[in-house]
Amino acid sequence: MAAAAKFSLIFTSSPGLDHVDPSPTKLGFANFREMSVSCQRNITSALKNLAPIKAMEASRTPPYKVDVEVKPNGRAVTNDSDGSILHETSTNGRRSTNIMWHKCSVEKIDRQELLQQKGCVIWITGLSGSGTTKMFNSMITSGKSTVACALTQALHARGKLTYILDGDNVRHGLNCDLTFKAEDRAENIRRIGEVAKLFADAGLICIASAISPYREDRDACRSILPDGDFIEVFMDVPLCVCEARDPKGLYKLARAGKIKGFTGIDDPYEAPLNSEIVLHQEGEDCPPPDAMADKVISYLEAKGYLQA
Repeated sequence: MAAAAKFSLIFTSSPGLDHVDPSPTKLGFANFREMSVSCQRNITSALKNLAPIKAMEASRTPPYKVDVEVKPNGRAVTNDSDGSILHETSTNGRRSTNIMWHKCSVEKIDRQELLQQKGCVIWITGLSGSGTTKMFNSMITSGKSTVACALTQALHARGKLTYILDGDNVRHGLNCDLTFKAEDRAENIRRIGEVAKLFADAGLICIASAISPYREDRDACRSILPDGDFIEVFMDVPLCVCEARDPKGLYKLARAGKIKGFTGIDDPYEAPLNSEIVLHQEGEDCPPPDAMADKVISYLEAKGYLQA
């Protein structure tokens, strides 16, 4: 952000300018005692010779300004007609225009070479309870979060650097200010997508595990990444099966009206149309998490993400 410019005016001694209020009421203005007409004329003449001064960021040229305007959420745009990159971004209705992107000599390709892998985002989506399997008359969870952990363990064993952005975990910190209203759910996914993009740019394999019910929000996350770097993994299990399993008892609470806006009950889930990977239920049970993780790893190997 551009630093606030500080200005001062220096005048020669004058009978009418022998005092300045030490505590001005407004930034950039000084309170003067009453002065003579001739003194006022001299000051007016001097001010006419001062050229306008614009605030600028000291570390960048040419000068530019930062403008903030309240508007509805929008998409980022760029303009590099003058050799620099200008962005227009919007977050919660606050838009910043003409901000500069500062490039560094160490780029994504360099970090990937160092890590011997390619940065990408693996986005695991599906209904709550979509990965629960029955074993010995008891329920064990192998849902989105469990598959994410199995995947990161398998990749870690191969010497690959990963990070999980779990839908519940991010609501403890980054997104603790968001509710489960539609607009907050959209913002929740937008933030996860932006953080995942940074991890991928750092060369990591980022695993985002979130219900992410709205197709538009998932597609928006895909759109901010290079082609191929967003790998959508759909845990395709019907609602009736998820509700029958209900390992956390959430569907029961939602049906009783104790949880509002629960995905699949009184809030929609829009299934992906063209996921890179679909994890289907096999018979009555879902495959174990290791088997599902292996399917994702096979895709990463085939696409060259496990080497620089």
